[in-house]
Amino acid sequence: MKYDYGIIGGGPAGYTAGMLLARKGASVVIFEKDKLGGTCLNKGCIPTKSLLHSSEIYKEVFCSSNIGLDVSVNSFDFSKVIEKKEQTVVKIRKSLELAVKNSGAAVVYSEARIKDKNTIIAGDNEYIVSEIIYAAGSKPREIKGLEFDHEFVLSSDDVLNIRKLPKTVLIIGSGAIGIEWARIFSNFGTEVFVSEIAEHLLPIADIDVSKRIERIFKERKIKYFLNDSIEKIDKKTVTLKSGNTINPDFILSAAGRVPLKPDLECTVLGDSCGEIQLAHYAIHQAKKYALGIDYDKTLIPSVIYGEPEIAWVGLREGDCGDGCKKILLPVTALGKSWCDDSTEGFIKLILNDNMIKGAHIVSKEASALIHEIIIAMQNRLTADDLKKVCFAHPTYSEGIFEALIRA
Repeated sequence: MKYDYGIIGGGPAGYTAGMLLARKGASVVIFEKDKLGGTCLNKGCIPTKSLLHSSEIYKEVFCSSNIGLDVSVNSFDFSKVIEKKEQTVVKIRKSLELAVKNSGAAVVYSEARIKDKNTIIAGDNEYIVSEIIYAAGSKPREIKGLEFDHEFVLSSDDVLNIRKLPKTVLIIGSGAIGIEWARIFSNFGTEVFVSEIAEHLLPIADIDVSKRIERIFKERKIKYFLNDSIEKIDKKTVTLKSGNTINPDFILSAAGRVPLKPDLECTVLGDSCGEIQLAHYAIHQAKKYALGIDYDKTLIPSVIYGEPEIAWVGLREGDCGDGCKKILLPVTALGKSWCDDSTEGFIKLILNDNMIKGAHIVSKEASALIHEIIIAMQNRLTADDLKKVCFAHPTYSEGIFEALIRA
């Protein structure tokens, strides 16, 4: 069997490259040992967002008295939440499978390995290809001394398979995975503890974002320990180096992911590159490879979901020199936030010489707002240019204008 391209991995990088190349007329075969969609669709972005949505509805039901509702909940079946999550994943995956099929790319559901620069072995078959693309993704990172046993110490893959809510959970790490799962469990009423080895929660973010998350966690009674880590585990009693002890139902180790690397040199896309481990970055890598559509690596947005959303792009305040100017507008300045009972957060812009160099948003709809700023940054629009835009009222988007006009 001969093909122009052999792609190992059917995640966002692999399936995007496969479909685009096939639509250009190339013969393409994608090798996927599990399910199309990769980590994002099957074990990451999509299932966690479904769970987040369900948890937020659960929380809102119990906070509805302020709008005159007298709600009585007779029972709660967590298995229905899991069922809804799984149905969502299946629906999206079927749509993806159809799109790949219609593009003309072939899919082989088998683990593949590279024999040489033009040969891929999958099952009992050899595939001769002109080019090999390796997009096998990543796997959960294990912490030494806290290896996954898939019962008490869970990975981000394992936690998606739980069938009942824990009463108490300890989350190790406060990156995107840790923050989102802390929100999910807290919304459902679980007692949540977070241990972070750095000085602040979400240490990769701007300092104002980190401090705001810490404030939100305190308000929601999510307990966190900074500059801390696990000292020992005795049965199910966890002792931290700070001396604090916790008795969780299980530990979620959310210390990020490790890229899966090829054995031989070839084109590498997606998480396997070991660069920015985000699905949208992988998709744009594939678009550049297949279509030559370029992108600016410094303008890749980061988004953490839940209420409120968190999003950022570009420089943090700590990255800037003396020439930078910081603008911070509290979300409470926006009428829409009061209408939505979503007054927590801010819009923070970093400017230099009238150009936006960074943006950091904690707000409802932050995942949408950040793209308005990215479009301005990518097209070299000045702060004065943005002031000329008529933003609708009442919206969260007008917060960008309000921040700039008050500078």
